[in-house]
Amino acid sequence: MNYQKYTLKAGNLKNLQIEEGILSPPKPNEVQVKVKSIGLNFADIFAIWGLYSATPKGVFTPGLEYSGEVIAKGEAVENLKMGDRVMGVTRFGGYTTVINSDQRYLTKLPTDWTYDEGAAYLVQVLTAFYGLKNLGNIQKDYRILIHSAAGGVGIWANRIAKKLGAYTIGTVGTAEKIDFCKKEGYDHVILRASTFKEDLDLICREEKLNLVMECIGGEVMQAGYDMLAEEGRLIIYGSARYASRTDKPKYAKMMYQFLTRPKIDPQKMIELNKGILGFNLIYLYEKADLMNQLLLELASMDLGKPHVGQTFSFDNLLDAVKSFQSGKTVGKVVVNV
Repeated sequence: MNYQKYTLKAGNLKNLQIEEGILSPPKPNEVQVKVKSIGLNFADIFAIWGLYSATPKGVFTPGLEYSGEVIAKGEAVENLKMGDRVMGVTRFGGYTTVINSDQRYLTKLPTDWTYDEGAAYLVQVLTAFYGLKNLGNIQKDYRILIHSAAGGVGIWANRIAKKLGAYTIGTVGTAEKIDFCKKEGYDHVILRASTFKEDLDLICREEKLNLVMECIGGEVMQAGYDMLAEEGRLIIYGSARYASRTDKPKYAKMMYQFLTRPKIDPQKMIELNKGILGFNLIYLYEKADLMNQLLLELASMDLGKPHVGQTFSFDNLLDAVKSFQSGKTVGKVVVNV
């Protein structure tokens, strides 16, 4: 099967270029998927820059999730058939028109979902659910701070938390996103402005936080940690503070940010009785059985459809990445193939 895919050597967004070739038939446990839509994620940017620890060496194809149609399958595949509409995750390689995938990393699209919606689901909903449930031990009436509240993970984290009876406080980087978050059902929305710490303190004066879904870093992270109640947990799954709207990393600025990052003493945690946990989705990718169990649980929760904020064509994938970098997007940025 002929394919087109974007490849680059990590370091600069401008290195992205389209490569053409022929994809080999799927192996016995694999399915070949004609990609219809590609979902963008923050990890894509850091991988393109070469700052993600799991980034492949040499030339590679970015991309962690997609949706499409099954066009071929190996003889050992039993749970999928030709023509099935599927969504999948991959350890890079998603910026392509055709892909071979182990069947464990594919799941059928709900019948009323579009391909765009399928490409806007897996990575971010798994991040939100694993962070809240497996690491955060979310309970009814928990007070939860969710950063990037209008982003993909933030939207799912709020929906999951509300289903489980929690009180949610969302934060956003621009005032234009506040109304969207309120419509999504957040109990409180805070703008991450110069008064963020004071605004958070005002909300938490009567009752502190049980969980923080942290993806920003710096002073914002410290403020959330300081506001945790006893037995509270701060779950780190990203570091948006290090991002910029540039083709390559701003190394001097990033080094300063790294050196001035919060330095929390583990021994002090003993006195305060609260803690920090971190993860990235590559960990879940290596545990396919756990990932599929989480998806089964999510399917029973009736969380609604993904929110697709922007769509771009495959030929304009670079524009899609730059739009995603801007920090102005709401929900998921998706590329149509």
